[in-house]
Amino acid sequence: MDHETNIHAIKEKIKEFCEERDWDQFHGAKELAVALIIEAAELLEHFRWKSDKEVEELFSDPGRKEKIKEEMADVLYFLVRLAQRYEIDLSEALENKMKINEEKYPVEKSKGSNKKYNEL
Repeated sequence: MDHETNIHAIKEKIKEFCEERDWDQFHGAKELAVALIIEAAELLEHFRWKSDKEVEELFSDPGRKEKIKEEMADVLYFLVRLAQRYEIDLSEALENKMKINEEKYPVEKSKGSNKKYNEL
């Protein structure tokens, strides 16, 4: 479904959902940012104290994977809602950030061992 859906369509769906419920009054920048971090923490909770092997097993279990997907959707919801409310073009923001990251982390210094990473 990802390849069929664009960010604008997601923003519009979330906007309509929230407007039908008159939630703009509760969705200021601070509240949305707080909710985003809380949901990100709930996502992280699934992985806390787990080894790499145990994390892989989480994704092999359909029920546990579904719970992780729900938390990921919550994170996406609040990020997109924040962007929708404050007219932030997420595609443009990501593109600009990737350009900054390309300069900050050139391939020749970033790829491979963490020794190169420590030189950045």
